[in-house]
Amino acid sequence: MRRKNPHLFSFVWTAFFLLIIFSTSAYASKEELQTKISEKGSEIDILEKEIAGYQEQLTSIGAEKQTLQSAIKTLDITVKKLSADIQLTQKKITVTERTIEELASNISAKSEQIEQNKDALADSVQLMREIDDTSLLEIILANERLSDVWNTVESIRQFQSGVNQHVTVLKVLKKDFEDTKTTQEAERKKLLSLKNTLSDQKIIVDQNRREKDILLKETKNKESNYTALINEKIAKREALERELAEYESALRIEIDPTSIPKAGKGVLAWPLKSIKITQYFGNTEFAKSGAYNGQGHNGIDFRASVGTEVFSAGNGIVTATGNTDTIKGCYSYGKWVLIRHNTGLSTLYAHFSLIKVSPGQEVSTGELIGYSGATGYATGPHLHFSVYATQGVQIVRLGDIKTVTNCANARIPVAPLNAYLDPIQYL
Repeated sequence: MRRKNPHLFSFVWTAFFLLIIFSTSAYASKEELQTKISEKGSEIDILEKEIAGYQEQLTSIGAEKQTLQSAIKTLDITVKKLSADIQLTQKKITVTERTIEELASNISAKSEQIEQNKDALADSVQLMREIDDTSLLEIILANERLSDVWNTVESIRQFQSGVNQHVTVLKVLKKDFEDTKTTQEAERKKLLSLKNTLSDQKIIVDQNRREKDILLKETKNKESNYTALINEKIAKREALERELAEYESALRIEIDPTSIPKAGKGVLAWPLKSIKITQYFGNTEFAKSGAYNGQGHNGIDFRASVGTEVFSAGNGIVTATGNTDTIKGCYSYGKWVLIRHNTGLSTLYAHFSLIKVSPGQEVSTGELIGYSGATGYATGPHLHFSVYATQGVQIVRLGDIKTVTNCANARIPVAPLNAYLDPIQYL
């Protein structure tokens, strides 16, 4: 056996030792980043509690009688909540950026470890070739004592085991490297989404501030003026409802029952992360009080403060979007989105503060499509959600139906009564 072999064995085990030292040193910087992330995490918890407090105040005010002061208070608290939302998003952006920084550090460390293992493995392969070229007879002749022969053979066995360990470590490192890269890419997408959310939140808070200015200008800060304004909205809304009720009751579109899915949980996904239903479908208490011209509620309402993210209930294509508020005196859905799903169902989302999709756009289940609000006719911020049999729903210009209302140039979805489906049956 060549005398240099023991030195080469020593080199291989030294490489293993250096690998352990390197891993330990890399851990120090990782701990520093984790400490910074934890600090931001505590700040996020505080902001989330603050936001929850604002939400409780908004819920409490929403249960009170509508007055000018309650409307102004709602707008003021909404601005505070939205401002806290913005701070929360900024904190999350910081955490995500630091997470990406940590992942980059880990990727760099793993890359260096992989190179170290490659170098050690290359030396091991070279030594393996020398061992393979050495016969047992040469080993016996190179050693004077039989015990030395067995020691050499055992050293070779241990070395081969070490090579196998190197191969295993290298495979694990490569897999870990790939997983970390995948995680980093996901965090980068998350960061982009958070930055988009931050931009959207700033737009919404500006809108809400303008709404307060408009309200004060319209009412001249007088309760009597506010009451008159509310009564006017109610009258115009009821006139529109009557016209729609007449039109939809007269529509005759045959719906093929095989064109829609059977009722069942999970056919559609919930459009909000947090679910609180404030009005169900059909002949609700509010409907019995005289609302909706005796037709019943054509969807369900969810409690959702201004700026709450709204998601698509399924894969599909955005059929149309609209904003009835662009027509002065038209009190309807406000900002709305209609999505046609590949199941034979279509879903309507109304009263948005900000729409994030366009007609013809493909969307996936759970994809952000906008933010809830109180546009159109709404007694408070909420999300209205309707489900149709796609065969029956159509977009119409209201002036082509009737001309009594102020909504002639507004466009909204309409459908025969048999095309309206109870959303709860599919959620």
